[in-house]
Amino acid sequence: MKLNLGIVAHVDAGKTTLSEALLYEAGKIRQLGRVDKGEAFLDTFSLEKQRGMTIFSHAAQLNYKNLDISLLDTPGHVDFASQTEQVLSVLDYAILLVAGNDGVKGYTRTLWRLLERYNVPTFIFVNKMDMDNVSKPELLAQLKEELSPWCTAFSKDLKEDTLEEISLSTEESLDEFLETETLKTATIKNLIQARKIFPCYFGSALKLQEVETLLNGLAEFSKEKKPKKTFSGKVFKISHDEKGERLTWIKVTGGKLSPRDIIGEEKINQLRLYHGEKYSLLTEATFGQVCAVTGLKNTFSGLGLGEEKNSLTPFLQPAITYTVMPKENELSKVLEVFAILEDEDPQLQVNWSKELKTLQVSLMGEVQLEILRYLLKERFSLDVTFDEGHILYKETIGEKVEGVGHFEPLRHYAEVHLLLEPDKNGSGVTFSTDCSVDILKRPYQQQVLNSLKAKTHLGVLTGSPLTDVSVTLINGRGHLKHTEGGDFKEAAWRALRQGLMMLKEKGQVILLEPWYDFRLEIPEENLGKALYDLQERFGKISGQERQKNRVILKGQIPVATMQNYSQVLRSYSHGKGELECVFSGYYKSHNPKEISEKMNYHPTRDLANSPDSVFCSHGAGYPVKWSEVPKVCHVPYTYESEDN
Repeated sequence: MKLNLGIVAHVDAGKTTLSEALLYEAGKIRQLGRVDKGEAFLDTFSLEKQRGMTIFSHAAQLNYKNLDISLLDTPGHVDFASQTEQVLSVLDYAILLVAGNDGVKGYTRTLWRLLERYNVPTFIFVNKMDMDNVSKPELLAQLKEELSPWCTAFSKDLKEDTLEEISLSTEESLDEFLETETLKTATIKNLIQARKIFPCYFGSALKLQEVETLLNGLAEFSKEKKPKKTFSGKVFKISHDEKGERLTWIKVTGGKLSPRDIIGEEKINQLRLYHGEKYSLLTEATFGQVCAVTGLKNTFSGLGLGEEKNSLTPFLQPAITYTVMPKENELSKVLEVFAILEDEDPQLQVNWSKELKTLQVSLMGEVQLEILRYLLKERFSLDVTFDEGHILYKETIGEKVEGVGHFEPLRHYAEVHLLLEPDKNGSGVTFSTDCSVDILKRPYQQQVLNSLKAKTHLGVLTGSPLTDVSVTLINGRGHLKHTEGGDFKEAAWRALRQGLMMLKEKGQVILLEPWYDFRLEIPEENLGKALYDLQERFGKISGQERQKNRVILKGQIPVATMQNYSQVLRSYSHGKGELECVFSGYYKSHNPKEISEKMNYHPTRDLANSPDSVFCSHGAGYPVKWSEVPKVCHVPYTYESEDN
């Protein structure tokens, strides 16, 4: 049975050590490598060896009993969370690792939400149980409280009380237990795969305690998913090998894949099966297999192939934007390199402005910036500096509107009507069509959609990226003689901007900023100071509890207001306070007017994102201001009575 297994954890929980232990127990490596000595089998990148931390996801192969496992090790630091999230979409099962001496940390809870979002069945391994003052009952209680009440302690042999606890998860399993006083293995498999229960194991990866029990649990209680009927797959990662060759990492979810097969309009050259740094060539990849494919240039992380849909918009988003300051004679090379890096990690959100001659990238934090500097120097021989960085804002809309764009210079013609609607938080910008082919031919509709997808759309308050908006093509017009492909691109981009300007006039364009989920633990005598600080920083407290002489405060707070707060906390609590901040999402800005004034963005001066249209009269094109377009557009507004 083929199984794609990922290990996810908070940094320093021992994730790579557990990977080493699994490979060792399965006989794939002869001795255990130490992370702290730079010997870990899966930490192949030089800086990973130096820092003793995983920065990129890596693959290894192991066989154990009935299992043929592709093991995917992921980064544990929150700054590299996008690497982890990419992998989740292709996992059959995950092992969530919790450090026994730390318990459930803030990022552990974030990982749990991600596993739920991607519907990944999960085994839990509580590591470092060999350390002093670590209590299994207390840790299990915390898992049940913080993650799920169905976190259940598993052992080598499941006893009657464990089976009874498992049976309570569904009516069907309870009926089975009451009737037979046991549960079938098949029943337990189904419950785990359906995320009804979460097996928990307690041990020490470094000392190989209970690692074999975990492997036996995987072998006994995991279950293969059903394959798709035709060739299907999911792209979850783009990377480049040491020779610069582009690798597309694919999980096959149906059918098979072979060299010389065509994906899109591109031919596959090689199928590689990676095991650490080394790989072997495959003659074919079949259901359940993960392989790296060469020869493809137009794939991207999250791409669905065949019956597979594209992945969800990533939940974890960068919060800080840095301006890149290359040397004068290296600009073209820097642009080329950042195109490669964005290909590998789309969350970098590289933005090059030709007009302003500025290059910006979006990052999760200081550690990622440090790694990026190292990558540029060691991999590309570039010594690049960055500014201090600023908060990455986004914009969304508060109500629906119909935007129209018209592009008709001499011998050109296109008009596009788009319906812009608010979408759920974290959904990004989505594009679809609800336009009859009798009104606009299918090739024209496809040109509109392709053009809309081809760029990052900016808001009109601060010029920040647009998000949480559904854009639907609802009307338009072409001309048999004069319409060319680029005409619909111009009309579509202008239609979207014109709609945003209409909403701006009504105060319905909303500035968003990144927020943290925070957990602040302090001595009781510092409670007053902490509450004052959180209020001053626009924090929203959602929970407060006391444990002995300490207080735990939980809630949400803007990322912008918490810069350098760790130093403040350390000072007034004399080092006894503990702060956890994990990215929560983008929500309404606490100071939109101040930010808008500071950024001083003028949407009508942004020539690359014009909201105005171009019409033709007496053989010459002339501009029409966005606010006048509704009066002169050629196609009537569909939602005129409601919105315009």
